[in-house]
Amino acid sequence: MSTFLVLGGIGFIGRNFVAHLLEKGVSPANIRVVDKVLPATAWLNETHKAAIDKIEFRQANLVSPASIEKAFARDDGKPWDVVVNLAAETKYSQSESVYEEKIVMLSTNCAKEAAKNKSKLFIEVSTAQVYDGDKKNLDEGGKVKPWTGIGKAKAKAEEELKKIAGLNLVIVRPASSPRLICGHIYRHLKEEMKLLWTKDLRINTVHVNDVCAALWALSQHYQDKPANGEVYNLADKEDTDQETINAHIRNIFGIQTGFQGSIVSQFAKLNLESVTEEVNDTHMAPWSELLKASNIANSPLTPYLDQELLYNNHLSIVGTKIESVPGFSYSVPKVTEERLREVVDGYKKQGIWPNN
Repeated sequence: MSTFLVLGGIGFIGRNFVAHLLEKGVSPANIRVVDKVLPATAWLNETHKAAIDKIEFRQANLVSPASIEKAFARDDGKPWDVVVNLAAETKYSQSESVYEEKIVMLSTNCAKEAAKNKSKLFIEVSTAQVYDGDKKNLDEGGKVKPWTGIGKAKAKAEEELKKIAGLNLVIVRPASSPRLICGHIYRHLKEEMKLLWTKDLRINTVHVNDVCAALWALSQHYQDKPANGEVYNLADKEDTDQETINAHIRNIFGIQTGFQGSIVSQFAKLNLESVTEEVNDTHMAPWSELLKASNIANSPLTPYLDQELLYNNHLSIVGTKIESVPGFSYSVPKVTEERLREVVDGYKKQGIWPNN
């Protein structure tokens, strides 16, 4: 059975992927997770806590080459068969130097260590934000023109990894996850939730179960064959846009939703920093009130919106190429109200989402 080293394995995708590996019958002894965050402080649900408790965990800051070397080292001296890199700076609106260190250098140094150790496969989890935000329905050959700081750093990291001799590399570019918190806030405020731009702004999504299934299928397919830096998009199979998501939010929270339209949004774009600040002022206080009313002292969930995500940029990709990989098919091919309710209910069960 293959051995797996999951870098950044305590994060949202990582914790789900570890549970997925165990479901697939991978021995806990063959899985190591490395992350700077300790499991005890990571807001794991019961399923993920049980999964992480079974495998080997090591805390490390993967920005440090010495830490990377220790993260890869095994008592038996053997290499890890599959290295999955999920470690990266995920906060928006950070400085270029932060992204350079915590995305570009981190990914490059981890990949070099994998090549040095002769791992069979290195899977880099990138982002669909590397693509041109002016275009729609982009496949893996689509124009790369990143529009967020994270996207720019991920695109640079991808190019650096392709230069590493002896690295059997696969890159995945997942779409986004829908944001639901604001719907709850506007129900509390008894106000209409109006988004910038129009209903047609594309925003493809992907369910974490499908990301995990894709990582598994790729790990099985490319361990013993050249991957040659192959790229795979991961996305729902619909023309998902802002209205698709809004329709579900209306049903889940019983609120009215709408759009500011192009003229108002273009005006807002001229002063987006102050608009973003105003929006966050509107959201943060009610969220705190909702948490307090449910006796929730602390929650990792936040309605804070970053300015980078408010521009008129499509996130529109085609994720069908991955379906040619043996063993993979999308289990959640489109966004549904049922799946979104599952997310909210799961957070409520954890005690990090208001009950009111």
